[in-house]
Amino acid sequence: MKLIVGLGNPGPKYRGTRHNVGFEVVDELARRRGLAFESSPTDALLARERGPEARVMLAKPLTYMNRSGGAVAALRHYYRIEPGALLVVADDVNLAVGRLRGRRRGSDGGHNGFASIIEALGNDAFARLRIGVGRGRTERRLASHVLARFDATEQEEIATALERAADAVEAFVGDGIDAMMNRFNRKSEADQPADGATREAEP
Repeated sequence: MKLIVGLGNPGPKYRGTRHNVGFEVVDELARRRGLAFESSPTDALLARERGPEARVMLAKPLTYMNRSGGAVAALRHYYRIEPGALLVVADDVNLAVGRLRGRRRGSDGGHNGFASIIEALGNDAFARLRIGVGRGRTERRLASHVLARFDATEQEEIATALERAADAVEAFVGDGIDAMMNRFNRKSEADQPADGATREAEP
């Protein structure tokens, strides 16, 4: 069983903001699989497949971004998620809008949600899928930037990125982190090597 956690802030005030792209990706995955989010024994909403063929659970912590670690740790413990089966999806201001980057491990990169999860679980306990939301104007406070919605000129690009991010999660569920990184750690599918060779997975 794979646990996919999308990070964000709960409530209508934050819907559609840059900091909530993780929520939007797991919402798209739930739509594709015909799943609905429900309350769970932990501080998170959960949409899960059931039965002998079940492969995935989708979660949205309700703790707000900077306290995500407690909710993710509780989910992992309660549902006995094995090492390597946890993927966390979140925004990244250090990537251009629409860029995707998967990693097996890594630092928090200045992201409060990742920092909280690393504090709770350790640096090697989960894979990451980061979605670029850009850094915005230099004179604008970063906190204001990530809590803002996308500009009209960015809407098409981020919509495409969210679809590709959901595809990347599907690759993780089906084939693992290396397959996800080899396929999606580039600007677009058009960047796939012409000879079909896969690039070496990044750590």
